[in-house]
Amino acid sequence: MSGVAFDAFFRRAEPRLRRALVSAYGIERGREATAEALAWAFEHWEELQNMRNPVGYLYRVGTSRSRPKRRVVFDQPGPDQREPAVEPGLVEALGTLTAKQRIAVVLLAGYGYTFDDVAQLTGSSISTVNTHYRRAIAKLRVELHVEDETNEERRP
Repeated sequence: MSGVAFDAFFRRAEPRLRRALVSAYGIERGREATAEALAWAFEHWEELQNMRNPVGYLYRVGTSRSRPKRRVVFDQPGPDQREPAVEPGLVEALGTLTAKQRIAVVLLAGYGYTFDDVAQLTGSSISTVNTHYRRAIAKLRVELHVEDETNEERRP
């Protein structure tokens, strides 16, 4: 096993994977899922390094290995964490979205991922990601009582 190659992969993959899983499941469960997926990656490095989309595969591993909860709970990150600052009502509003909508809006609008990045990470088509994003934005506008003044949407 090449420790150097795995370390380089880990540094590139961990932030993307963590952001996607935290977006889907909340901070605590998302971080647990990330740790589970990366532990699997370390144990199966020989197999994983030959995959076409290893981070997307690890997203699925994290999803299947995380234990289900009835309700997704989002907490505001502490001042020492490097998460984006958000409007206070957004945390609760994100909890009203489906997991796929939440992933799309957090990664696209919050972290600046491209539609292609999110599609590859989640194993979805760009069109599907766009649909989840548009629906999420519409629902968040209603939840936060925000009108669309620009009439402009982000497109792939």
